[in-house]
Formats: sequence, C-alpha cells, structure tokens
Amino acid sequence: MQAKGLEIAVHTKGQADYISLTDIAKYKSEFPADVVKNWMRSRETIEFLGLWEQLNNPDFKLVEFDQFKMAAGRNAFVLNPQKWIATTQAIGIQSKSGRYGGTFAHVDIAMEFASWISPEFKLYIIKDYQRLKTDEGHRLALEWNAKRELSKVNYRIHTDAIKEYLLPQHLTPQQINITYASEADILNMALFGMTAKQWRTQHPDATGNMRDHADIYQLIVLVNLESMNAELIKQGLPQNERLAYLNNMAIEQMRSLINSAAVQRLNAAISGRPTLPEAQKD
Repeated sequence: MQAKGLEIAVHTKGQADYISLTDIAKYKSEFPADVVKNWMRSRETIEFLGLWEQLNNPDFKLVEFDQFKMAAGRNAFVLNPQKWIATTQAIGIQSKSGRYGGTFAHVDIAMEFASWISPEFKLYIIKDYQRLKTDEGHRLALEWNAKRELSKVNYRIHTDAIKEYLLPQHLTPQQINITYASEADILNMALFGMTAKQWRTQHPDATGNMRDHADIYQLIVLVNLESMNAELIKQGLPQNERLAYLNNMAIEQMRSLINSAAVQRLNAAISGRPTLPEAQKD
C-alpha cells in the first residue's frame, strides 16, 4: 500500500495482517532501524507491546517483559525488535531478513507506531489500508463467483453427456428431468453422501440447495467430479460403477485440498476472516 507517496509493505501470517514498521519509519528518517529502536526505548511503548501480547499471545513471557518494563526509559536502555522477540516470545512484532525484510508489526501495533511517527501520516496509512482491504474483498468475491460459474459450466457439459449417451429418444420432459435428477444425485452421493432430497429433509429451514451450502473444498472437487462423470458416461459405465469411482476420487481430492495452503487461505477469507497471501508463498 502507499501513504503520501511512500510504499509500505504488508504481509499476512495466519489470519492477521502485518505492516512494515521499517517502511513507515522511512517517513521520518533515512535510517529506519534506528527510528524503530528509539520507539522501543519508551516505557509507554513497552507497556503497550506487553499488553497487546498478554491479550493475544498465551506463550508471552511475563517475567522477561517485566524486566524490560522496569528498565525502559533509562538512558542506558536499548532494545531492538530481534531482542524483544527472542526474549519474550512476542508475536506482535516480526523481524524478516532478505531483500523484502525488515521489521513488521500487527496492524494494531503498526498504527500505534504510525501515531508516534506522525498522526497525520497515520491517517494516510489508515485510508490506504482500508482501500487495500476493500480491493481484496472485491477480488475474493470475484474468485468465489468465478468458481460457482465454473461449476455451472461444467455441469452443462455433464448434462449434455447425459442427454447424448443415457437418454433414449422421445422421452417426455418429465422423464428427462427425472433422469437429470438421478445423475445429479450420483455426484451428490459421491461427494456429500446423500441425495438432494435427503439433504432437504435434514435441513427443512435452509435456503437454497445443498450445493449452495458447500464449502470451497467441496466446490472445487465438485467441478472435477462433473467433468469425470461426463467422461465415464461416454464410456458406458453403469451408475453403480461410476458412483464407486467418483466417491474414491472425491475422497482422494479432498485429502489433497485439505493440505493446500492456498485453498486454506481462500477458505479463511470466504469465511469472513481477512487474509492476504504470505509473501511469495506458493
């Protein structure tokens, strides 16, 4: 993101955004590491960091924190992010090495640091951070809609294969619909373990259908099952054999997807927990 023309790096760890204190400090000095260390010398800063850790970090070392708090503010007191992290097991501040490294802090802490640098500059940071999160929300919504539309497109391929290979000629529209429903439930059984009717019986007050309530893992597998079932239909496999094959396929793919960091981040975002990809991770 950018604030008054200054580029500020943001990365995500777990479900939380971390903002570069190093980049924010460049607004005040050409030596950002010294600015961060000067900020951490203050007793008020140490107390704020310690309180944040106590609220968010069960592994935070209180004894070591008290020693820093007692020493803070003295002329000889010096503290850098690396020492703070190593001594107290803090998680609110991170030290990253390499080309895109520096000191990063949780949004709560980064905004406190920005206030110390300049209240005016903090407002610019807040404004662009809000823009960043809005853009991210729009992007994730587009991705979600794209996956839903992809599922619909693949289902058209699936139903076309049913029409061409399974349906005798001259069936009434009612008979055709019954056949489509039967094939749809092959996929439902393979992935969800129940038919659409069984799901509706178990969820009488739910809006939409069972696929509308599917999670991102199930939707991705569903896309693949639809394409595979269309191919199996073309090969003339009976329903019972296709169901067994598709069920095994669904189990294998779900196991793979559950271990996918990319899908986990997407699922977390869709579930309402803001997230951004970690820097350059897969």
